[in-house]
Amino acid sequence: MQIEMRLISKDKMESMSSMEKLRFVLDGVKSGNIVVLEGGLTSEEQMKLIELTMIEVSEDFPGIEMSGYPSKSGFLNLRKKTRLTVVGPANTMKTIKKGKDLISAIISST
Repeated sequence: MQIEMRLISKDKMESMSSMEKLRFVLDGVKSGNIVVLEGGLTSEEQMKLIELTMIEVSEDFPGIEMSGYPSKSGFLNLRKKTRLTVVGPANTMKTIKKGKDLISAIISST
């Protein structure tokens, strides 16, 4: 089985509404793909993605594994956004190490 990795530009993400982004990511992951978002998701979008995922978990869709680099702190940055977000199917992607500038993950097709 091959695993597709989708690398989504910040420009593409900024052209979508919050719900469009979440649906785009969730549909990609449900298809078995790893989705990498340049610019990432806000903390509110991450929470909503987890909420949507929990609704759609089934025998065919085990849920998601999500990891991201934290945003750089700024003055009164109220809508914190990750710099990069990686999302994949929970049965395919396992985050093994996460630091401020490094995410290591194992991707398995079994």
